[in-house]
Order: sequence, then C-alpha cells, then structure tokens
Amino acid sequence: MGKNGDLSDFDRGRIVGARRTGLSISETADFLGFSRTTISRVYREWSEKKKMSSMRQSCGRKCLVDVRGQMKMDRLIRDDRKATVAQITTRYNEGVQNTISERTARRTLKQMGYSNRRPHRGPVLTAKNRKLRLQFAQAHQKWTVADWKNVAWSNETRFQLQQSDGRIKIWHEQQESLDPSSVGSPVQTAGGVMVWAMFSWHKLGPLVPIEHSLNAADYLRLAADHVRPFMTTVYPSADGYFQQGNVLHHNAEVISSWFLEHKSEFGVLQLPPQSTDINPIEHLWDAVEREIRIMDVQPTNLQQLSDAITHVWSKISEECFRHAVESMTQRIEEVLKANGGPTRY
Repeated sequence: MGKNGDLSDFDRGRIVGARRTGLSISETADFLGFSRTTISRVYREWSEKKKMSSMRQSCGRKCLVDVRGQMKMDRLIRDDRKATVAQITTRYNEGVQNTISERTARRTLKQMGYSNRRPHRGPVLTAKNRKLRLQFAQAHQKWTVADWKNVAWSNETRFQLQQSDGRIKIWHEQQESLDPSSVGSPVQTAGGVMVWAMFSWHKLGPLVPIEHSLNAADYLRLAADHVRPFMTTVYPSADGYFQQGNVLHHNAEVISSWFLEHKSEFGVLQLPPQSTDINPIEHLWDAVEREIRIMDVQPTNLQQLSDAITHVWSKISEECFRHAVESMTQRIEEVLKANGGPTRY
C-alpha cells in the first residue's frame, strides 16, 4: 500500500489510536510513517463523522475483531514474534468480554497481513526431488479437504534436551523479509528424545518413544502394533490412506510386502523426498516444541523431556490437528506455485 493510497481500516485505527493516546500529529506521523496531512485528515474524519473505513461496508456477520482489537493483535505479535496462535488467542482474550477462538485469531492475523513461518534451513532441494514434489502436487491438486480427511499422517522426529529454535516459526508481515537471525541459530546437542507419531483429521493417534533410529524391523513393529489398529478403527470402511515418507526403512521390501498384505484394509500415500513442508504433522511437532519451550519448569533430563513430549502431545486440541489437515489444499497449491520448490510451510 502506498502512502498516498487508500488506507486500510487497520491503518486508520492505528492513526486514531495513536492520536487518542495523546501523540501529536507530528509524533503520530513519525511513529507510523504517514504524512502529517494523512494523520490530520483521518483523525478529523473520525472525530467529526466517526469514520473508520474508506470502503463500503459489506453485508454479512459482524467482524468479531474490530479495529481496536486488531491494534491489540498487532501489539501482541510485536511483543512476541514466536507466539503460537493459541498463545495469542489466550492473551487477546484476557480482560475482554467478547472472546474469540483460535480460528478467528488466525483468520484476523491473515487479514492483517501476517504470516507465520520458519526460516528455511533445510538442505537445498535436488532437481530430481523438486520434480517429484511437483508431480505429487499435480497428482493431488484436485483433492479437497474431504479427500485429505481420509489420510493418516505420520513421521518421526527428535526433540533436544536443550531446546532448539530450528523448528520455531516467527510472525512477520508480508512485506518483511524473513530474517533467520530473529530466531538465532539452532542449538546442537546430543541429548534428545526420538519419537514417532501419527494422526488424522478424525483423531490424534499414538506417540511412541524410539530408543534409536528406526530400521525396517522397528518400523514393521510400529506398523503392526500402531498403524493397523489406528487405520482399521478410524477408517472401518477401508477408505483410509496411511502416509509415510521416503526414508530407507519405509521402502524396505519387508515393509512393502506388509502393506501389500493389508491393502484391503487401507492404502498407502507416499510423500516425495525432502517434503516435510507437505506433511502436516510438522505443524504438530512445532506445537509440541513450543509448549515445552514455555513450560515454567523446563525438563533437565531425558526422562523428563520424554514425559513432557507425551503430555503435550496428548493435550493437542482437536482444532489444532484438524487445522493442520485442512491446510493441505494450501500446501499443495504452494508447491505448485513454487514449481516443486520449497514453500512457506
């Protein structure tokens, strides 16, 4: 938006709010970056006509977050760029009569131009994997949320005893560059807990601690002990797909044979390599690490860390994991736009 262009309701609210706190026209202009003429005009229109919008009011349900609410959201973001939507919603609802849901907070932040993503630190995509990612996105671009509800997502990950910021996302406005220095460099430590988990739109699945990196035999036990019971319970009509990645043990012959034996109960959806941004379980891993990071008493040994991971996983809200699945249509769209390249997820 240009300085001489039509101001958004949010910017008008910021101007009015700044003037009402006692800032002069010049101070408001310096603080917000608009001209003194613009500051004077907007505040005069509000004072004389209570005008807070330059656009025609549209029909429909009244917005739950007004201009003042957006200003409060803006302050909350700037106070803590690493805050989760749940944390922002809780802080916003403190002391207000008309509380909002996480969905409303997320939608409002998007309307205000905020995005939530992590700095890209992964390995550079190979040309082959970029092509495979694009092919996967093209094959699933017509899938709707209803289709993605039939997929159970899975993956394993490691949580460090010394919390790493490597997966932490930060809020930034669309016109801002995403500066990795704002979250610092990831902390490297040997003390960590490996876990595997699965979930779907319908239900949060099991979380299983892993003592060492998985091999084919370990993965086969996971499939028999956890994948099959989950799939046959959640998808009794045999219309579900179990998602897995492309690591070595996922493609072992014994694993392929096992899934083939059970193809009458559920199918398999295999993601292309280097595609954690397509897998919505990463959204849940982010949520778990954030919650552990803000605990009043931080884990000091691996057993405490394991207990914390298990506890936080079990408390993930239905809204959180359903939103992760509902984001799949957007994730596929982002891969298509990037021509198979890395995305904002």
